[in-house]
Amino acid sequence: MAPLERTSQNRIQGQLLRLAALFLGLYSLAIMLAPAARARSWQVQYPVTHWVGFLAWVSVFWLAHRFSARRLPERDPFLLPIVGLLSGWGILTITRLEPGLGLRQTAWLIIAAGILILGTKLPKDLSFLRRYKYLWLTGGLGLTALTLVLGTNPLGAGPQLWLGCCGLYLQPSEPLKLLLVIFLSAYLADRQLSLLPLAIKGSTTTRRSAWFLLPLLAPTLVITGLTMLLLVVQRDLGTATIFLFLYTAMVFIATGLLRFIWPSFISIGLAGLAGYILFDVVRLRIDAWLNPWADPSGRSYQIVQSLIAVANGGLFGRGPGMGNPGLVPVPHSDFIFVAIVEETGLIGAALLIGLLALLTNRGLRISLRAPNIFHRFLAAGLTVHLAGQSILIIGGNLRLFPLTGVTLPFISYGGSSLVTSFVSLLILVLISSQSMAKPTSLPRPMPYLSLNTFLSTGFAATLLITGWWSIFRAPTLLARTDNARRSIADRFVQRGTIKDRNNQPLAVSNGDTGNIKRNTLFPGLGPVLGYVNPVYGQSGLEDSLDSYLRGTSGNPGLLVWWNNLLYGQPPAGLDVRISLDIQLQEKAYLLLKDHRGALVLLNAESGEILAMVSYPDFDPNLLDQEWPSLINDPAAPLLNRATLGQFPVGAATGPLLLAAAYQSGSLPPIPASISSIPFQLDWGCIEKPSDSIGWEKAVTLGCPGAISALGEHLGVKRLYEIYTAAGFFTPPQINLPTAASPNPGSVVDAQRAALGFPGYAPDPEQQLLVSPLQMAIAAATISSSGNRPSPRLVMAVDTPQAGWSIMPIVETGKVIFPTPAAQSARQALTEPTGRIWYSLSTVPIHNANQGPSYTWFIGGTSSAWQGSPLALALVLEEDNATLAQSIGRDLLNHSLLP
Repeated sequence: MAPLERTSQNRIQGQLLRLAALFLGLYSLAIMLAPAARARSWQVQYPVTHWVGFLAWVSVFWLAHRFSARRLPERDPFLLPIVGLLSGWGILTITRLEPGLGLRQTAWLIIAAGILILGTKLPKDLSFLRRYKYLWLTGGLGLTALTLVLGTNPLGAGPQLWLGCCGLYLQPSEPLKLLLVIFLSAYLADRQLSLLPLAIKGSTTTRRSAWFLLPLLAPTLVITGLTMLLLVVQRDLGTATIFLFLYTAMVFIATGLLRFIWPSFISIGLAGLAGYILFDVVRLRIDAWLNPWADPSGRSYQIVQSLIAVANGGLFGRGPGMGNPGLVPVPHSDFIFVAIVEETGLIGAALLIGLLALLTNRGLRISLRAPNIFHRFLAAGLTVHLAGQSILIIGGNLRLFPLTGVTLPFISYGGSSLVTSFVSLLILVLISSQSMAKPTSLPRPMPYLSLNTFLSTGFAATLLITGWWSIFRAPTLLARTDNARRSIADRFVQRGTIKDRNNQPLAVSNGDTGNIKRNTLFPGLGPVLGYVNPVYGQSGLEDSLDSYLRGTSGNPGLLVWWNNLLYGQPPAGLDVRISLDIQLQEKAYLLLKDHRGALVLLNAESGEILAMVSYPDFDPNLLDQEWPSLINDPAAPLLNRATLGQFPVGAATGPLLLAAAYQSGSLPPIPASISSIPFQLDWGCIEKPSDSIGWEKAVTLGCPGAISALGEHLGVKRLYEIYTAAGFFTPPQINLPTAASPNPGSVVDAQRAALGFPGYAPDPEQQLLVSPLQMAIAAATISSSGNRPSPRLVMAVDTPQAGWSIMPIVETGKVIFPTPAAQSARQALTEPTGRIWYSLSTVPIHNANQGPSYTWFIGGTSSAWQGSPLALALVLEEDNATLAQSIGRDLLNHSLLP
């Protein structure tokens, strides 16, 4: 090579290495500053261990550059910078995750780079590799077989694939891949005269190739088969897959025959099927690949967390040191790709995959320009090894393939892998240093072009699937309850406060950055406000309002983007105001406490929920201590009975049916026995009525015979219309989970339907079940002159741009009864004091030999009340009308106090 050309080669390599050093230096600086960015304070402890790896990297690659420039002036100038950036990136990532392992990897880098530097003095013809091919491979097989007897595992558990002593470990299967490539390259090169006719399209030998190749390749088949059998016995099926792929690629390169690729694919499929049947670890990995969502916290935990990490990276990543890749098991080895992607995003993935693709392209280019067939086969085989293994492990991280557990060359933690990869680099550099020699003839370039296309497609597929998980599927993955990153962010970023209608804080976050905790300030709010917990997820308003409380919604998009880019976290959360009145809430809680049931008090005109109580309840502040007892408690304290509890409606429909009867223009005669009903059921009025009872008293006491008579008077069609319009078949639309009975489509028997037996198919005895929230909304039609309001719980959010912004109403109210009909019903049910109206009823469990009865209190404000009309629905899971009446009247009267 001319001096000018040599200078050019050195300049390109030097400039690229300086760019790599600049990238890694900035990356190291970002890792050091990450704790300050995460805590948003300079008063933090800064990590510095990774600087050791960076300085060691600078030293060894400066030496490698100097020695390669002097000893191998005609080398490919791109190989060393590509590998330098990959290996440096890997060391910084490993040290950021596990500082101790990072120092060990740094030591291995020094050893590997030392081998590279010393190896530049080796003969460029590499004849010693070709001459002793059987010896090299036999030695590798012997070391691998030795693991069957003396094998160990550095972790103390798992497959015993290492040989170790005194804290140093060697995984023989790593250098065995290199030795197999050397053996196959030398063997096939020695028989190039026999293989040459196969490379000539249309030759007679090509048409008889199936028979011709068997004796020719028999030794390679035996040795490769023996190697794979040894790996299968060790249950190292990932490496066995790499060996089969390498063998197939080498034979294809030497012969150019596509027909011999299919047996290899079939062999891989059969091997996978056999492994699925014989080995539990293979079965678990294939099951996790096929359906990771079936058991995301068990057998599929690794792959699910891997995909969440990629999704968390997004386009730009969280930033070096700002992600949480440690949540993925073994992030420094098997899953180092997703550890990098979480912190550098899709852009980082494109850079990493691009570097690997460029390394592949340069390797195949070196192969095509090799001076002899042995070098050509050897360069191509080493390139296929590095590229194929990279695609396999990256695809396994992304659920493109089943997870194999092999390492990512130059990047993953592992001394054996790193040294083997650097030896491969050394051989490629030595072969490329003969670029001035005339390339050996290439009868048929198709195998090399096809291989380049195949590997390029593999890299493109990994990049596309990375984009799929990090961009398109990211919102779904990040919203999963098993995404612990959200809980980690809650410790560093102030979560918004939930306030009552008078701006009284109900749930707040306090504590120092990095140790922020969520506190619920008032008892009895657990079922409504819910919880946000790093282990048990979220519930209640903490869940439904999470995007506002976390700051990802309501804040300007640019502010959210900037905080994610700079800190890897969202901005401070926004405060939310709800409609509860804490004074009424506390009063309601004290009245209902120690009695199983639920109540809802709301503004009958606006639909604003003023109090919502479910008992028994739980304290979100004590969730970690009480969780086992909470989930095993038969009383279900975690259930919000006010919205999700479903109770038989029974005679509680009385006020609605009375208003409908007034609307019809006439009331039916009072039945002779207002307690009797047209079917067998132990049921009656709340108390024994007098002989001269009227409709007002009969509905107030929940007399089933009277309610049944009203139903018969109205008819099946009208009953179905009332129940549908009242919302009994539709879950209310508020910011909490709600429930409703299925819509039967029609009412079969009016008398029975009036008492909550609409005639469900195929079980006509099934009762209509409603929640206290549904019943409170229905009761509001009586208090608000026939209008059913739209329920509201979340009122406003305090945004930085517009201040308190009113939340939109989800559903619209509707007119259920004409005003005179509703007012007549309300007047008829008003108690003697003239302040409130109410109706009581007791409902037994139908078709149950033993079980509780339920007591309903339905009430509201009378027409004499000049303020906002109120409606209340209370259910007790006991037969206790006296208590229900006491709680309901006391709460309503307390609500009317100035």
